[in-house]
Amino acid sequence: MVKVTKAIIPVAGWGTRMLPITKSIEKCMLPIGTRPVIDYIVQDVLAAGIKDIYFVVGEQSSQVQNYYRSNIQLNDYLRRNGKDDILPLVAPLEGVEIHFIVQPATGGYGTSIPVGLCSEFISDDESALVIMGDQIFLRSDDGSNAKDLIDMVAESDATAGLLGVPVPHEDISKYGIIEKDTDNVFVRILERPAPEDTSCNLNNASFYLFDKQIFELARTLPANASRGEFEVTDAINTYTARGERIIVGEAAGEYLDAGNPEGWLRANTVVANWQKSNE
Repeated sequence: MVKVTKAIIPVAGWGTRMLPITKSIEKCMLPIGTRPVIDYIVQDVLAAGIKDIYFVVGEQSSQVQNYYRSNIQLNDYLRRNGKDDILPLVAPLEGVEIHFIVQPATGGYGTSIPVGLCSEFISDDESALVIMGDQIFLRSDDGSNAKDLIDMVAESDATAGLLGVPVPHEDISKYGIIEKDTDNVFVRILERPAPEDTSCNLNNASFYLFDKQIFELARTLPANASRGEFEVTDAINTYTARGERIIVGEAAGEYLDAGNPEGWLRANTVVANWQKSNE
């Protein structure tokens, strides 16, 4: 049975696609409705029973830390003004330990860097979630994609898995496309393939469950020779080349990418309409 109690959420990027607003607001703290985008991910992993959350933050980061700690002055203000009923909205998370791992601004760049930084916190006998911090999976059933992924991997007697989201076949050249076999075992990721080069249409959602071996590969593998970046997909490919299995599933809910202006605006519209319809 796979042991999963930890989640890694990388949020150290500068969010250059969202400049100039991300000059002063960390990308993961951009609001979707009245909550920052990062909190949708946090609530999902909490629903999966996660007990430790590791935020991999940049050297300049302070907003994530402030959001998840108690604000004594705000609490006092709310009490003085008879607004005790909204104190739960700003209360620290319960039942979970929060850790902040600082990713240096200099040195290597790429998606495997934050994963490798957290390797020392992962035991040999456990797996941990790794979820990028600029996306939402809006579900109407109050379910958890993190829990679904953990259960899927456990049922397959594996220790690693990932989730994807389907995209229109004519748009697959915009994405990293997951190829899998008939048993839902990972084969490879094709970066922005031409539609005629694959029959698959599952976009890699950067929603992973990794075991210790993948964390170590992320820590030790060199930069990708063709792109010059340290890429977590290289760790995944090396892992499967060793004969290990990664189980592939499809994320539930509407996928909202808040990492670019168009996606962020759409996410706010979708969430606002969803909240209105559920009032």
